[in-house]
Amino acid sequence: QVQLVESGGGSVQAGGSLRLSCVVRGYSHTSTCIGWFRQAQGKEREGVAAIYTGGGATYYSDSVKGRFTISRDSAKTTVYLQMNSLKPEDTAEYYCVGAPSGCYAGLSTEFLDWGQGTRVTVSS
Repeated sequence: QVQLVESGGGSVQAGGSLRLSCVVRGYSHTSTCIGWFRQAQGKEREGVAAIYTGGGATYYSDSVKGRFTISRDSAKTTVYLQMNSLKPEDTAEYYCVGAPSGCYAGLSTEFLDWGQGTRVTVSS
């Protein structure tokens, strides 16, 4: 059974930084696509970043490019989202997502597995 467990959310002032972590368990292989989606109140869910754990290719939405960095540890069991220069519009519930078939469509990949979410609040 696949488990994606997020941590690291919290409250920060605009311009600050947070790092989200996602512990990945249960995939039968290590070449997967792990990403982060977010959903702000009253808005549609948005893909933020993704990484192909096999080769390290990364994908970002235009809204976070240059500010957020997705990475994985050497064991490929934890994926991180380093968020810098945070803005109030980054406030949302952030979800770790996984696709066993790899990042075949970047952020448009069909992510079958979802974590429970972690809240990020950025105040102005």
